[in-house]
Amino acid sequence: MQDPNEDTEWNDILRKKGILPPKEVPKDEEEEELALQQQSVVKTYEDMTLEELEDNEDEFGEDDEAAIEMYKQRRLAEWKATQMKNIFGEMVEISGQDYIKEVNEAGDGIWVVLHLYKPGIPLCTLINQHLSSLARKFPQTKFLKSISTTCIANYPDRNLPTVFVYLGGEMKAQYIGPLVFGGMNLKVDELEWRLAESGAVKTDLEENPRKQIEDKLMSSIRSSLPSGRDSDSEEDY
Repeated sequence: MQDPNEDTEWNDILRKKGILPPKEVPKDEEEEELALQQQSVVKTYEDMTLEELEDNEDEFGEDDEAAIEMYKQRRLAEWKATQMKNIFGEMVEISGQDYIKEVNEAGDGIWVVLHLYKPGIPLCTLINQHLSSLARKFPQTKFLKSISTTCIANYPDRNLPTVFVYLGGEMKAQYIGPLVFGGMNLKVDELEWRLAESGAVKTDLEENPRKQIEDKLMSSIRSSLPSGRDSDSEEDY
């Protein structure tokens, strides 16, 4: 009698017709196939981001939970390492030669604040001080400064100070000239609010500090004006 497990063309036909049972897989081959399947499943974990692992958590069985948790921890560690690389924490001086590397090639998702200034201009000095403080407060944002004419040839002094805001090398906001900043009365909170409006930093300020100053100024002006009754008295007198 012919062996039903023998590899012959006739046995293959009988298996397809259902006359013979499927060929028995040797135990060592079965274990190898199971291992390959497990590797395939693990590879899907490896290919997933942390967010994808969390989104697809319900699609895997209980046996996969340990592997999923392991890869989630690995992805979380990788994410933290990436975040650590993006911590700047100080304002850096650059030249025109550094512009492409430091601004255009800053990286995806990296906000860059660039201050064009000139020594000897008081408002530029003040803004450099404020931006240095904000660089420490918002280390995820890259803060840069550059002498205007070394970065942009023949850049006019009347446009100073100038602050450019970039994301992924693309300009998102620009603040040009002393009037935009309100002169030497500019406070660091006001500059923080402006940068937050552009998206460069995530502020915890609840409202524009400039508005508070303006409200106080208007209140002071109103209180200094004579009331209607006082005016009438003066006219009668």
